[in-house]
Amino acid sequence: MNKTGKGKRVSIARAFRSGDPEMFSSSSFKSDIDGDTSLPPVIRSKLQYLFSQIEKEFEVLYNENLTLQDKIEALNEKLEKDNYISDKQNLSDKQNLDSTEFENVPSKFKQKLACSSQKLKTAHKLKAQTSKIVSSFKTTTVCCSVVKELKGHRDGVWDVAVARPGVPLVGTASADQTACIWLMESGKCALRYTGHTGSVNSIRFHPSRDLVLTASGDQTAHIWQAAVTLDIYKTGSSDEEVDLESAAEASACDTEGEGGGPSLRTPFAELIGHSGPVAAADWLPGGEHVVTASWDRTAAIYDVQTGELIHSLTGHDQELTHTCAHHSQKLVVTSSQDTTFRLWDFREPIHSVSVFQGHTDAVTSAIFTKRDDKVVSGSDDRTVKVWDLRNMRSPLATIRTDSAVNKLAVSNNGLIAMPHDNRQVRLYDLSGQRIARHRRQGHQRMVCSVAWADEHTFAANFFSCGFDRLTLGWSIQNIKDL
Repeated sequence: MNKTGKGKRVSIARAFRSGDPEMFSSSSFKSDIDGDTSLPPVIRSKLQYLFSQIEKEFEVLYNENLTLQDKIEALNEKLEKDNYISDKQNLSDKQNLDSTEFENVPSKFKQKLACSSQKLKTAHKLKAQTSKIVSSFKTTTVCCSVVKELKGHRDGVWDVAVARPGVPLVGTASADQTACIWLMESGKCALRYTGHTGSVNSIRFHPSRDLVLTASGDQTAHIWQAAVTLDIYKTGSSDEEVDLESAAEASACDTEGEGGGPSLRTPFAELIGHSGPVAAADWLPGGEHVVTASWDRTAAIYDVQTGELIHSLTGHDQELTHTCAHHSQKLVVTSSQDTTFRLWDFREPIHSVSVFQGHTDAVTSAIFTKRDDKVVSGSDDRTVKVWDLRNMRSPLATIRTDSAVNKLAVSNNGLIAMPHDNRQVRLYDLSGQRIARHRRQGHQRMVCSVAWADEHTFAANFFSCGFDRLTLGWSIQNIKDL
């Protein structure tokens, strides 16, 4: 094989492992082959056919493997629960043995009972010492059901976000190079943004204005106007047709987008300066500045009004995967494939940075909670860790899972939602106790991102998106104070 072919195969393998938004689909393989002018059309066509067959066979094997994993996990949970009930019954029987009966027990059995009691005490002590490392098998305490399906993207959906309270909108970012704004109640597409020329990797709503921030594989971040009128909110029910003409005029849309809704191409501001795909972006408190994270191993702070680059944040050894800003303080976390995440503090004129090395594989996201000032980090090492901002020398809790963790979200009440490569979404509290997961309904391919809508009053109070091109709205019920 020549050097060009070998390099292309290596780059495809690297993209598949790292989740490169620009190459993680069969269509990208096709475009790569089509771009190679040295191949005759017959060979090019044959390669496309073989790639499609390989993809189909791999997907069948992948789905079979996930089904077997689900069965094994269900059996393990049942076994652990049965053992727990058995141990509890043995303990109860022992406690029911009164002192008179105990005196009548032969000495050798007394010794066995004493030994058993000591082992039980040791087990409880060990459990207390290792409470930070959680593997729970308690009965699910919530009911999770899908109540909305947001369809319209033509490729995988990388990110989902919910607008501020009082604005019932959901935003999605897709590998099809578009971002969509959806009506939360009806599930209809109200606006489609088509200004990027690469995969749209993240989306965030402005904290107080009708602006949206998107990051893309085209090495830019865009700020654009999400001009969806309040009349649409009121009329957007699932049983009515929504008139989008007024919204189209208000937002100066260019064309009608596929899947319904007007289409917008022109951004309010284009943030440039990165030399690699921009993996994520977020608004800093107040919405006057934004932070971006790129595969060029840097993060950047921009001024929203001028689009000027204010700070370039360097230090990570590999590509950045995610960034998140604190909701009220000038703090930012950046995550990287170098297995670390960094905390950047802009509260003083000269900013400071702290490095945290709690994971053994790429950190896919690290986010701030809205209460108790905690940071929650997720990784490809199949763990999620909870950290206290006041003392981050070691995590407060470590949650071990059976699959890589993607973009996390934490509710206002401290529930961690974990999207996984294995199509599942799990819920835990901040102490590391499992609350729930969906098993039979949901996504058919990996779940990329999740978002809570617990400040809204609609049936769907939680959203998830995946590489099956779907965004699902969930009703999460029977959670205390939700």
